[in-house]
Amino acid sequence: MDKKTYLLIENYMLSCMTDSAHDKDHIYRVLYTALDIAKTEEDVDYDVLICACLLHDIGRKEQFENSSLCHAVVGGEKAYRFLAENGFTADFAAHVKSCITTHRFRKSAPPLSIEAKILFDADKLDAAGAMGIARTLIYKGQVTEPLYSLTSDGQVSSGETDKKPSFFHEYHYKLKNIYNSFYTLRGAELANERRMTAENFFREIYKEVSSAYEKGSAYLDEIITE
Repeated sequence: MDKKTYLLIENYMLSCMTDSAHDKDHIYRVLYTALDIAKTEEDVDYDVLICACLLHDIGRKEQFENSSLCHAVVGGEKAYRFLAENGFTADFAAHVKSCITTHRFRKSAPPLSIEAKILFDADKLDAAGAMGIARTLIYKGQVTEPLYSLTSDGQVSSGETDKKPSFFHEYHYKLKNIYNSFYTLRGAELANERRMTAENFFREIYKEVSSAYEKGSAYLDEIITE
């Protein structure tokens, strides 16, 4: 890929990014991590990989405005149209679209090509470890979801059995389960390096807030009289 082509794709990506949890810096981290992973794989089409990494989240705005939409599907369609309109072959555009459409964390549409698997792993790595915690907290704030919820007796729920969204729920529903879903050996290796950081953070934050509620509610009961 020459510089002119890279800048064309990059500039289109930059025009689409409006989400602070999925911003241009997320895109670059995914791209750079994908190139790291690609070094350990064979027969990687770097033009497809770079293009798919740059454009993988261009459907986020549409999903944010309409939660019934899937940003991966929307993004794949937008990428295909953009590439077709700018002279790329139909095969190239279709390959990039497939990578983008399958990069989301779900079992119904797994990545098939090596480029799609690398994008999937690189994107999931940005949801692992300290970075994954930080980005999730930013996103939860964006959509005004709470850090945690309370049980029926007024104590802090760990999130494991919650139905309503919160950061604690997201940790158990998604973040802690990311580490067993990688397709490449390098991706799994990088994920395991980050795993303990995320686990320790959740353990400590849950301990801090649950302790405050347990002790504080008991102290309050001692002070407040009928």
